[in-house]
Amino acid sequence: MADEPDTPDEQDTPEPEQPEAAAEAQGPEAAAEAEAPEAAAEKAPEAEAPAEPAPEAEGDDGAAGDDATEVAADAGEPAEQLSSKERRRRERSKHSGEAKPARSPEERHAERLEERRRKAARRRTRRIQERAKAAERRKSAPPPEELPPVHAPSGGTRRMRQGIVVSDKAEKTITVRIDIARRHRRYEKIVRSSSTVHAHDENNDAHEGDVVRVVESRPLSRTKRWALVDVLERAR
Repeated sequence: MADEPDTPDEQDTPEPEQPEAAAEAQGPEAAAEAEAPEAAAEKAPEAEAPAEPAPEAEGDDGAAGDDATEVAADAGEPAEQLSSKERRRRERSKHSGEAKPARSPEERHAERLEERRRKAARRRTRRIQERAKAAERRKSAPPPEELPPVHAPSGGTRRMRQGIVVSDKAEKTITVRIDIARRHRRYEKIVRSSSTVHAHDENNDAHEGDVVRVVESRPLSRTKRWALVDVLERAR
């Protein structure tokens, strides 16, 4: 019989090329890339080895905190600024809890008085120091500049009037009637009027009916704004 064609199973199939052979065929660069995974696999177990634990610090946490505080103090860092309330709270927290011996009310009162004396002495010392510092600051400070006057100085003269004393009953006070005669601006008629003022008479020199001269003064009472200058004519 004629030779029959081989079945597909019996046909020669190309064998797959080995990676090394393919790498060699492609060149030195491909060979280096093929060797890289193997080198990484060899180094992996070494990297996975656990690191050696660091040596433990000697001493407990409190000692470490004290060392840190001493280092901070040596480094020149500023100490923590605590308020008086926080300072008292920390002092109370350090209390061992032991009860004080029994005391009588008199002893407790004496202790309170002694504590008050100590606090008063500290306050007195602090106030003296503050006053001394304030005095030094005042001495070293430049003198203040003079402020300009709010009101311009007045150069006017005080008014003087002549009148007749109508009453001298009050002590050191006389009532003076000042007669005024002036011409009317439109009708040109002589208009006569009078006004009454209270003047200060220190020596009770003027009497009723005298002609006196008075001058303006500062307010001497609720109604007195004038003072006696001299008596021009005595009453008969």
